[in-house]
Amino acid sequence: MKARILLVAVLAFFGVAAIAVASKGRFDQAKPREFDPAKTFLVQAEWLNGIGCPTNAVTSSDGENRDGTYTDPACPAASSPRDRKVEGLLLAKTGPTSNFASAVADLKHVPKTVTELGFDIRKQGGSASPLGSHCGGGAPRFNVTTSTGTAFVGCNSVPPPTSQTLGNGWTRLTYTVAFANVERISIVFDEGQDVGPDFFGLAVLDNINVNGDRVGASGGDDDDDDDDDDGDDD
Repeated sequence: MKARILLVAVLAFFGVAAIAVASKGRFDQAKPREFDPAKTFLVQAEWLNGIGCPTNAVTSSDGENRDGTYTDPACPAASSPRDRKVEGLLLAKTGPTSNFASAVADLKHVPKTVTELGFDIRKQGGSASPLGSHCGGGAPRFNVTTSTGTAFVGCNSVPPPTSQTLGNGWTRLTYTVAFANVERISIVFDEGQDVGPDFFGLAVLDNINVNGDRVGASGGDDDDDDDDDDGDDD
């Protein structure tokens, strides 16, 4: 009897381990970093509390009691159980676009086949609007590296996003794509304050989407740096 119980326990342990390993193939983290080889200190990438798209965010009418909630129409569904502080991803480039630097977010554990990309952007009126975050043809953009090369999907690229959900100061952008043998995906922000129509040089993103899996907070299943790259993302 003891041997049987031990065998069941061992099998259960390895079953859990197998599930954990299998989960590594599912997008679960967007890790920010700065590419700034000359140390200009004119770029920034960071998850910050209180700047994300609110979903059932707690509100207070008197400053003492938490007596309400607020959800922006652009982000009606919760993206991550970790997002308890309404985190948003800040990507900023101060000064000119010609400065050889960029704000980057590396997407971890992305699938080999990608059919959908997207994010929520803190922007009023859609991708072409001059209001709010910068949303140009080149930034923020997805850099998708496959076994045959690298492709780009810009925030307001041609063709435009497949769908846009407008909210109160936020827009959810979705892009239908077809990428096979994907090796890595990053979001790159390298357009500065000299690029219109907003001339803002900054974007706030949330609920980053890969095949319908959304990440809306910092952290992840682990904090490994095994596949980080310090190379040029411009």
